[in-house]
Amino acid sequence: MTIFEGPKKGQGVIDHLMPQLIAGMPQYEHKIMRVNRARGLQMLHENPFACDPALLWNKERAQWVAYSIPAIRAVANGLVVRQKDRAVLEPYLVDGAVDFSALLASGERKVGVVAERSYGEYIDGLLRHAPSGALTPHYGNDALSNLLSMQRLNRLQVVLGYWPEIRYQAKQAQIPEDELEFYSIRGTEKYLSGYVACSDTTQGRQAISEINQLLRTLPHEHLNQLYAAWLDPERQADYLQQARTFFEQQAAQ
Repeated sequence: MTIFEGPKKGQGVIDHLMPQLIAGMPQYEHKIMRVNRARGLQMLHENPFACDPALLWNKERAQWVAYSIPAIRAVANGLVVRQKDRAVLEPYLVDGAVDFSALLASGERKVGVVAERSYGEYIDGLLRHAPSGALTPHYGNDALSNLLSMQRLNRLQVVLGYWPEIRYQAKQAQIPEDELEFYSIRGTEKYLSGYVACSDTTQGRQAISEINQLLRTLPHEHLNQLYAAWLDPERQADYLQQARTFFEQQAAQ
């Protein structure tokens, strides 16, 4: 979504979306800050006028955050293990997808998560009811990269996240992609929406109203193509078709 350094710096989907939003809102002075997920949520909660360009919707946040209409579509989260650890998920596989509720309830494996990140409503509900000690949350700016390093050092075996992001982070950490195996989570939809979110104040709600106008007229096809480039080749065509249909329906509403 956003890439701050490295060979693909500035080539994330949100990296391309933000300049379009900023250009369409010249009446504001824009200040960009890089913060981790936990700090970003704190700012939305406490600052009278802060916005986040890439937030998932969930019921809890919607009590105190003003959300835009969907801005992007992304592949749902899943679980990643190293090839040599595939057996740890086998007891929980149902038609090739993981029964995540059963895995968490077993308490046998710690699951690495980015602290205070939303993974979509269904998964968030499972995480909220996870037994004590079932999760290993990481709060750092490079949380996912650090979780993958912990996995490689056998400090945990299962990491929750987006496969395109994990592939990118693994490559940066020189972890061969064929060393990792991705599993979808039973009960999740194939794709989910990312939103722009602002403080739920008069200023924040006004900004969201203007952001919605921009999102209805933006060329989503370009953003869809940018995101699809991060996917496995066999997933790209399906994603592009589904995302195109989704945004055409949104524009017609």
